[in-house]
Amino acid sequence: MSLVELIAQADERGLAASGLACLDRCVPLLGGDDLVLRPLWASLADGSDWSAGLEKARGSLGSGAETGGGAGGQSDEAGTLARRMLDAAPVSQEAAGVRLWADACSVASLQIHRLLDPAEDAAPSVDTRREGGTEGMSPLVAAELRRQVTVLELLAGHGAAGLRRALDVSTEGRRVLRAVVSRRARGLG
Repeated sequence: MSLVELIAQADERGLAASGLACLDRCVPLLGGDDLVLRPLWASLADGSDWSAGLEKARGSLGSGAETGGGAGGQSDEAGTLARRMLDAAPVSQEAAGVRLWADACSVASLQIHRLLDPAEDAAPSVDTRREGGTEGMSPLVAAELRRQVTVLELLAGHGAAGLRRALDVSTEGRRVLRAVVSRRARGLG
């Protein structure tokens, strides 16, 4: 099943987890620490309102002027995309708003990985990847696509019990992206 189909079939919790996981993996571009979005994960787990945690995360991650790490070019564009994911996060986890956000986060996160991957991705756009086209996929984009699919499958198959494993998938992706950003900042990427 394609990523687009998985998003279309996901329930509210799955959609919120999908968007949050994409954002969580991109936190290194916003200068955040690994725990900044944990209150949002906790809200998903217990079904509570996440608006206070969202506002705190936005405050902790600073303003849009601080994104991109100052490295210029693709890193700045990637930081801008990550900032938009955070800014667009819905205060409510209702289906319509969270579905649009999850879909936008999916596209943005794949685009971020595409921008930061030193290998070329052969697809004309990330939409090809989301619809199931995998030929000539760059390694960083392929890994992000797998993570997005895994998070949605975990929530579809296990509900709230899948959140812990979804967080683990996100944490792994964040570490990978942090290493890529660090490598690029050192001029080795």
